[in-house]
Amino acid sequence: MARPVKCRRVCALPQFQEFGPGEGACTGQVEMGVDEYEAVRLIDHLGLSQEEAAAGMGVSRATVQGIYDSARKKLAAALVEGKRLRVDGGAYQVCPRGRQCRGTGCCRREEAD
Repeated sequence: MARPVKCRRVCALPQFQEFGPGEGACTGQVEMGVDEYEAVRLIDHLGLSQEEAAAGMGVSRATVQGIYDSARKKLAAALVEGKRLRVDGGAYQVCPRGRQCRGTGCCRREEAD
């Protein structure tokens, strides 16, 4: 029996949920989870290490690596194949500090206080 999926902490929901080619028709759609979006945001956009991203999301480094690898494959498929990218769903909880949180464990510090 598989282990249940642990909720991943995200700092805020994405401002935009759909992305697609500007010209011509889309050739399909790729679904990316909010947790995958958060991993890309933390690692690529904010420049955090996988260890820092894992602490911010409340999961192990190996879990973040798997989430990030999956997200990169989906991004590549959307870009190369001209597919619409939709960000939605997944097992996640939104950080109570919202966009102020950089995803580096602020929720854990808050709980410890």
